[in-house]
Amino acid sequence: MAIAKAERLMNLALCLLGTRRPLSKRELRESIEAYLEAGSDDSFNRMFERDKDDLRELGLVIETVESLDGEIGYLARRDSNSLPPITLDAEEAAALGLAAKVWQQARLAGAASGALQKLRAAGLPEDVDPYEAHGALEPRIPVHEAAFEPLMLACRDRRPVVFDYRKANAAHPEPRHVEPWALECWRGHWYLAGFDRDRGAERVFRLSRITGKVRSRGTSFTVPVPDVVTVRETVASWAGETADRSALIRLRAGAGYPLRAKAAAVRELGDGWDELEIPYGHGLDAWLVEFGPDVVVLEPAELRADVMDRLRAVAKG
Repeated sequence: MAIAKAERLMNLALCLLGTRRPLSKRELRESIEAYLEAGSDDSFNRMFERDKDDLRELGLVIETVESLDGEIGYLARRDSNSLPPITLDAEEAAALGLAAKVWQQARLAGAASGALQKLRAAGLPEDVDPYEAHGALEPRIPVHEAAFEPLMLACRDRRPVVFDYRKANAAHPEPRHVEPWALECWRGHWYLAGFDRDRGAERVFRLSRITGKVRSRGTSFTVPVPDVVTVRETVASWAGETADRSALIRLRAGAGYPLRAKAAAVRELGDGWDELEIPYGHGLDAWLVEFGPDVVVLEPAELRADVMDRLRAVAKG
């Protein structure tokens, strides 16, 4: 069975590399004997999708192209699947090993290990251990959201997606149609940047607020992907990191240490409460809501109103 699958993968790779135009599923099925022997269309589709994912996992860049009549085709361009010789010195190998260790507790652990094995085959010096410890601290990037992996693949393959998203001030999620650009981790949370088709503008989504499955759409992007996607800068502005105003809040004593760390001034009020002056920017209302009854907004009035609206939405949900 292993030999049969390897032969099938090889034949599929040769077909995709040897064509000058995208080939449809029907054409690929007619060209590969193992696909012709599939018992039904469903069996063939499952087999083809697994094979395509396996080839991509092995490093083959497979493009998905939609024709004018809406038919989906596949090809692997030779210029996209060729690399110059790889030469790494000890410091470069150590940097790659450190990057791979970041993912050892995340969903990309297998891909990271596979990448290092390929570098060994490409000439990584045998006396260099990429996993060798280079300090007392070992980096880790947690990935708990089920949406991470399908979104990562969608960003790589330039495939639009649909998912249900619940905003911080909403009681129920709503569908979003997005052309995904990039994923980035900021302060322990993963964010997706992309083009929101429904709103016709760039948006950033927090993965922990995506509910249900991420569904792919077999269409092409409608807008070009920016050369630089500033995920962290966008999220920071929403979180008040670029604030140019101040807000006055009451905070329960012994609570809200992240707020205390950002405070420009703190005054004890007694009766178990303190008064804090904190930076005020877009998104501060969503952050304050997370502290629940430990926070009371004093001013400005619009921030107090925004926090009340969010609390009412949570109460209704």
